[in-house]
This record gives sequence, structure tokens and C-alpha cells, in this order.
Amino acid sequence: MIRTVFLAGASGAIGRRLAPLLISDGWRVCGTTRTTTKAESLRELGVEPIVLDIFDKAAVIAAVLEARPDVVIHQLTDLPPALDPARMAEAAPRNARIRDEGTRNLVAAAVNACSPRFIAQSVAFAYAEKALPYEEGDALAVTAEGRAGVSARGVASLETQVLGAPFTGIVLRYGRLYGPGTGFDTPPGSAAVHVDAAAKAAAQAARMGESGIYNVAEDDGTLITDKAQKALAWQSAWRMS
Repeated sequence: MIRTVFLAGASGAIGRRLAPLLISDGWRVCGTTRTTTKAESLRELGVEPIVLDIFDKAAVIAAVLEARPDVVIHQLTDLPPALDPARMAEAAPRNARIRDEGTRNLVAAAVNACSPRFIAQSVAFAYAEKALPYEEGDALAVTAEGRAGVSARGVASLETQVLGAPFTGIVLRYGRLYGPGTGFDTPPGSAAVHVDAAAKAAAQAARMGESGIYNVAEDDGTLITDKAQKALAWQSAWRMS
């Protein structure tokens, strides 16, 4: 029996690396994009494209109900190419809205469709300051001022929704992405993760791992990633061949 994944954000940096992994593992992938121009490129990857506005709750529920997925994967973001500093101030509230309202719609759709498993992209650089390294139980910087606080509160909303819903909810706290499609050829800072390894973590989580939060980043002393390594059989050095 063919299993189905509903991949929200299939045309994004991680989504475009993740979709082929899922397909090669035998999954049917229904993937969303915000624009019709990207639908054909998804089809070329073997994805069944869905043009969807994540803020249209009725449309999101209808799309997920039609797909009837075994797993929903949330890889949606709204960030400028290469995290352009000149555009990040205006992008942060939009991205936080996706993590709050967009997640709410996607979770509601997964519940309506009785999907038993839900995987969501979070970030590993929204922790409140403390002595390193960070582990999954550490507090997020939800009281921080400015853009950092906006981002952390969006992250906290996403994680609370996913972990509180009636399915196996897995939150992947990704480090700073680099590699194809990210705008960075090398690690852009501490707690980095190659986009291929990030995609692999989601592919692994589609078939294993219990509900909870998992740090997903390279070992540079910033984060403890033992949980992802053990429960998801994940390694930061993994790359697509």
C-alpha cells in the first residue's frame, strides 16, 4: 500500500531536497506552493503540486482531506533569499504569522483528515540566552525585544500547537541552513546544518520517532543533538549522492 505525505512548503529550500527523498522511499508526495509558476517544477520532481494559500483555512482543510495523508510535513516559511538583512525586519512578522496562523490551519486540517503523524520545521536559534550547549528543554526567547522576540513567539506558537494536537507531533529545531537553495555555500554561523541533512531528518521523522522536540544541527558545542541521532537515526554529515 502506497503511503501519502502532504508536504506544505514543497518548493522551499528544504522541501525541494526532501521531496525526492520521500519519493525514493516509496511515498506519494502531495506538495504545496504559493504560486502556479512553481507547480510545474514540483511536478518534474514527481510531486503532485497543490497551489495553496496557507491562510485560507477552508482551502487548507479541503486540500488535506483530499490527499488523506499518512503524514503531514510543515516546511513553510516566508523569508527573503539568503536572509537578506535589509529585508529581514519586514519578513519576521510574516514568518511568525505562518508559524502561528498557518500552523493552526494545517494542524486543523491534519486533525480533520485523521492524519496520525505531523512533522514541523522549527529553529534552533530562538533559545533564551544561557550557558552553552542548548538542549530541547531549554526556554525560548519569547520575552526578547524586537525581531528576536517576534520570531521566538512564532516558534513557540508553532511548537505548542503541534505538540498539543491528537497525533504524533514531531518538531525539528533546525540550525542555520546552508547548501543548495539557501543562499549560503558554507555555514552562516554557529549551530548550522546542511540543507540535505535537514531534509534527511524530516524524511526519517516521517517513519520513526516519538512526539517531541529534536535539535537538528552540526556539533559545534552550541546544541545537544543526541536525541535526533538516537531516535531518528540522523547524522549531520549526511548528503544527497
